[in-house]
Parts: sequence; C-alpha cells; structure tokens
Amino acid sequence: MTQQGKNAIDMVLAESLIELSTKKPIEKITIKEITDKAGVIRPTFYNHFQDKYELIEWIINHELLEPIRPLIDAGMVFEAIVLMLTNVSANVTFYKKALRMEGPVTFNDIAMKAVYELFLGILNEKSSGKKPKYKWLTPEVVSTYYAQSLCFITEGWISQGVGEIEPREMAEAFMYLISRSMEDVLKEL
Repeated sequence: MTQQGKNAIDMVLAESLIELSTKKPIEKITIKEITDKAGVIRPTFYNHFQDKYELIEWIINHELLEPIRPLIDAGMVFEAIVLMLTNVSANVTFYKKALRMEGPVTFNDIAMKAVYELFLGILNEKSSGKKPKYKWLTPEVVSTYYAQSLCFITEGWISQGVGEIEPREMAEAFMYLISRSMEDVLKEL
C-alpha cells in the first residue's frame, strides 16, 4: 500500500473515532464500532494501529503536532503554540471527550508521549555534537519539562478556557510562564 493510501485509511479511522466520541465515552468505543463506521474490516484497523490509543496519538500528531513542527524549526514557537491551540479549538468536542478518558491509558499519557517525542526529535537535531551547559539537562529532561508544561496548559485550557480565552491569549500566557523565573512571576503578579 502506498503511503498516500495508508494516510487515507488512517484519516478515515480517525474521523470515525472522532464522530463516535460525540455519542459515547472514548474508552467505551470498540475497534469494531470504529471499523464499521469507517466502512473497513477489523484487520484493516490492526494493519494501521495497535489499539484506539495509538489512533488517538496519530490524531494528536496529525492535527496538532505535525503542522507546528516547521514553525518550531524556524524559531517561531509562539506562532506554533497559537496554531496548535487553534487546531485544538477546531475539534474541541473530541479533545474534551479525550480529556475525560478513564482507565489504564489517559489522554495525558498519550499527549505527553507525542509532545515529548516531538521535542526530543527537535532537541536531538539542534544539540547534535554539543555538550549541555549542565549535565543533568539532557535532551530527554528538557523534552519532558516542555512536554509537561505544554500539555498542562493545553489540558487546562481545553477543560476550562476554550471559548472564553482565545488561542493567542493562551499562547501568550504559556510564553509568559516559560520565559520567566518563578522569582520574576512572583514579582510581577
């Protein structure tokens, strides 16, 4: 199967899960329901994804992270965050449902993994051959820090602020927090 054909099936499966999530909790949606809605057979799903959690990770990567990668590479972090939050708001019903997932795998687990891998890839490319200023600040540690920060603020915005706070304002708040020390924030509040 060509990459284009694989991507088309991935998209159909993603759209199926997103639509089904409007009717019932994601953790209660079965692979059979996803494939029936998508008009494919169950083995097709397993040729693309291990489980629905991997499909959710694909949705996060495809809708939120892949579009922002070129902006981050170009040093346009603020614009990348605005775009990511704008894309979240375009599909906010799904992300609100995903945030409510219960069970052994949570939305935070999936999102953290995806964001961590994005940041780690970028940091490994940028820091290739360089020694860190502090031994402890490895690309893995830095990626974890920024993934946790971005997921925290995005999940808080999804659960409380979408519709009340525009993506640009939320991105400004995020940039404010990550660009200042705690000492600076305490002085400025």
